[in-house]
Amino acid sequence: MQVDIFLFITFSVFALLSSIMVISLSNAVHSVLFLILVFCNIASLLLLFGAEFLSFMLLIVYVGAIAVLFLFVVMMLNIKKTSTKQSFFSIMPIGIVIFLILFSQLSGIFGILDISSLKQNNLIWTSWISESNNITNIQVIGNVLYTKYCFLFILSGLILLVAMIGAIVLTMHQRTDVQKQKIELQLNRAFAGSLKFIDLRK
Repeated sequence: MQVDIFLFITFSVFALLSSIMVISLSNAVHSVLFLILVFCNIASLLLLFGAEFLSFMLLIVYVGAIAVLFLFVVMMLNIKKTSTKQSFFSIMPIGIVIFLILFSQLSGIFGILDISSLKQNNLIWTSWISESNNITNIQVIGNVLYTKYCFLFILSGLILLVAMIGAIVLTMHQRTDVQKQKIELQLNRAFAGSLKFIDLRK
């Protein structure tokens, strides 16, 4: 078995198992984490197919922004488990309808696409000397992103950093049984009553 076929099967199986775990787990935090794992596997598949731009955009947009936003919202709402219990048979008709719609779309795509024509019988010679001088998509995007739009790139990073710090601060649980030092009360204390002189009798 070739390496690319082995990686394709591995990433596909992990993406399928992770997507099943997303809809089957009752803990919302764990579901979001498995959703991030699904995005990472799909990005690896796109990178394996040669679509490096779509792969890195999937990581940046979905994993770096949307999935982290989902995780922040779940953490701020403090959702651990679903409060309402629904039976499997009550939601099965909706699942069957969605499955039939997706299956009809996929069957239409595979009906038009001839997979056997994609098979390459003859080897194509590639001159790597001429290919080494070409600029890839990632290099072109990096040159534009870090030169013309560097301020917007840094600003978006700062916004995500502030959102992350705010979510962590809002989700911190304050314990009431711990004695803490209150600086504002110490600063507002009157200096006249801070010291008290006592004459000790000999």
